[in-house]
Amino acid sequence: MNAFLSHFFVTGDPLIYASDVLIVLVSLGIIVTLTYLKKWKWLWREWLTTVDHKRIAIMYLIAAILMLFRGGADAELLRTQLAVPNNSFLTAEHYDQIFTTHGTIMILFMAMPMMFALFNAAVPLQIGARDVAFPYLNAISFWLFFFGCLLFNLSFVIGGSPDGGWTSYPPLTELGFSPGPGENYYILGILISGLGSTATGINFMATILKMRAPGMTLMKLPLFCWSVLSSSIIILFAFPALTVALALLLLDRTMGTDFFTILHGGNPMQFVNLFWVWGHPEVYIVVLPAFGVYSEVVSTFSRKTVFGYKSMVFSLLAITVIGYLTWAHHFFTMGAGASVNTFFAISTMCVGIPTGVKMFNWLFTMFRGRIQFKLPMLWTLAFIPAFAIAGATGIMLAAAPADYQFHNSQFLVAHFHMALIGGVVFGYVAGMYYWWPKLFGFSLDERLGRWAFWLWQIGFYGCFGPQFALGFMGMTRRMYTYPANMGWNTLNLVSTCGAYLMGVAFLFIGAQIVYSILKGKRDVTGDPWDGRTLEWSIPSPPPLYNFAVIPTVQARDEWWRRKQSGEAAQRAAFPAEASLQPIHMPRNSSIPFLVGLSFFVGGFGTVFHWYGMSIVGGVGILLCLLARSLQENVDYYVPVDEIKRTEIHLREGVTHGLHV
Repeated sequence: MNAFLSHFFVTGDPLIYASDVLIVLVSLGIIVTLTYLKKWKWLWREWLTTVDHKRIAIMYLIAAILMLFRGGADAELLRTQLAVPNNSFLTAEHYDQIFTTHGTIMILFMAMPMMFALFNAAVPLQIGARDVAFPYLNAISFWLFFFGCLLFNLSFVIGGSPDGGWTSYPPLTELGFSPGPGENYYILGILISGLGSTATGINFMATILKMRAPGMTLMKLPLFCWSVLSSSIIILFAFPALTVALALLLLDRTMGTDFFTILHGGNPMQFVNLFWVWGHPEVYIVVLPAFGVYSEVVSTFSRKTVFGYKSMVFSLLAITVIGYLTWAHHFFTMGAGASVNTFFAISTMCVGIPTGVKMFNWLFTMFRGRIQFKLPMLWTLAFIPAFAIAGATGIMLAAAPADYQFHNSQFLVAHFHMALIGGVVFGYVAGMYYWWPKLFGFSLDERLGRWAFWLWQIGFYGCFGPQFALGFMGMTRRMYTYPANMGWNTLNLVSTCGAYLMGVAFLFIGAQIVYSILKGKRDVTGDPWDGRTLEWSIPSPPPLYNFAVIPTVQARDEWWRRKQSGEAAQRAAFPAEASLQPIHMPRNSSIPFLVGLSFFVGGFGTVFHWYGMSIVGGVGILLCLLARSLQENVDYYVPVDEIKRTEIHLREGVTHGLHV
């Protein structure tokens, strides 16, 4: 029994023991709090079984913030190990595990849910819809993400974390070199959450293409919705490649196949190609919605229509296409040949052209605008120099001969983080601040937010600026320690101090959220930023059905048009009774939660080769599908009387806000 427990639970590391204690204490605190406040039924009824896109957005957002903390804690540990030469703070094995989980969490379990939070928060409201096209599928997508993320994070304390890098290349990740359960956690956690991501892409494509309000043609679509549509198209074509690659690797590890085992006729380069056929488009999957956020924020806080709307749309679509033609630049050094390298070098440089178009359009939008330096705008402005550096260093990496020197160096690490943090995280934080009042009904505190912003900016450049120089000086990535005579000591110490400053900035964001929940300024107008699109035309937070009457759209910035024409003043007035009709809405369902739980049970069994548990999980999935197919009472109508009561209550607050 002791041997089993020592194999099953991760032991021998004080950091793991401390984490075990914290996990137990936090779990007990949540259970005791819910029990004391008698909130278990409320939790089940209002959240675990919800199909409302706004509540799903909030759950995605909470998960993303928690994963930003987890992935950020990993980063702090990595930088602590590299702060000084010959450091023994982490063992080599633990270091490998941490850089693997850091990359995987930040890309797939932080950036993706933050992106989906913004999708759910804004898209239905911007297009004048009452929900997404498939609310039930939306709930399934969230719970697949949640339980896939939970399965991956269990590896931290049960069985052991993966240590093959976030790219998980074979043969390192085949059984011969990674015999433990860590790699199985990686594969199954990503497979389960990836199914949810694919479904979300399909859902939002259908929502944008089929559920727009009357009069909203595609060329009147808000630019954020265009960015979501572009990202969803990439999801639809890129994620299946990752699913196939991981499924084949799982078969190699569990069923004895040899897809990637080179001694038995397999080819590891098949995995590398499949991974990056997803991996580089994944960069555009997460950065395009950030571009959409920047477009909304720049227009709103410059008080101007976006400059060059059509060119912005075409540049988004151009990136969607060109992004599929660049994946091989991740392995210029693997001997594909000069002609192949030349093609992918040129395509990589070409993808910068539409990105540059957008950059200049944002600058022209701000030109002679009455700019308001609120938190969303500050993060948007910070994106411009960071992404300019990322773009310039990306062109350097796109030159195949030069890449032979830069590849696998700290220069590449710095470039990647300049692009992903400067482009994606800055955009998502701007989007979080921008739509937070709409989701929650109150704004986040500006003073604490500015502290977080400036600490983050100083720490960001302090952390990754030195890494460009370290790359030129020959320091490679994935290096666990280094001798004192290499000349890297000072730059590594500065980089670590920068990482600590970003950690402090995150704590300020956490304090800002807590303070604002307790004492934040309530949004009684529904339009705290003097916005331009339809989500600002309804109260904050919106009612369950979003719009009592579906709006008719006449302009790209429809809400701005109404305010300028005087129509917005009628918002506080009650809708004409003749225009009110019962509203068709989906019922809450426990099945999406149970589907996710069944995938988790089956995945956990497969991790440890307990195939009886895997079968139980599979049977649970089939039973959920059967139960759904036999359900008849899956929707309902909100009666007109209830709509009246809700609108009267909401509009009392709007009227008060307008008077104030």
